[in-house]
Amino acid sequence: MLRLSTKGQYGVRAMFELAKNYKQGHLTIKEIARRQSVSVAYLEQLLNKLRRASLIKSLKGPGGGYVLSKKPEEISIGMILNALEGPIAITQCLGPSAKGCKRIEGCVARLLWKSLGEEIENFLETINLRALLKEEAKIKR
Repeated sequence: MLRLSTKGQYGVRAMFELAKNYKQGHLTIKEIARRQSVSVAYLEQLLNKLRRASLIKSLKGPGGGYVLSKKPEEISIGMILNALEGPIAITQCLGPSAKGCKRIEGCVARLLWKSLGEEIENFLETINLRALLKEEAKIKR
């Protein structure tokens, strides 16, 4: 079973909160954590990675917090997951440790997994934060 780690799950949820607040200014880490039921300490690690990837900006001090660095429609789920998890490698033979595999050059299964990973990445690039906001609006009707 393919599973996304909590880094990816919580990171997307945090970015969703920032997208909801996009035109209203900075959102504190405590507020994001409260809204999404995530620990502040864990969220701080994720937000630092997202900031280093230039997906969010932070402002320290009173009235500070976090804000998206781009419009919600310019930030894909793929960008978020790549910043938090790195490139998709659904099997070990696609990751950085694959060099030790003796079958890497002629392995048909590896080609299958690589193709699947590319399809997943392409799909995740088609969904942006604006699309998630639209989906939330449908749910709340």
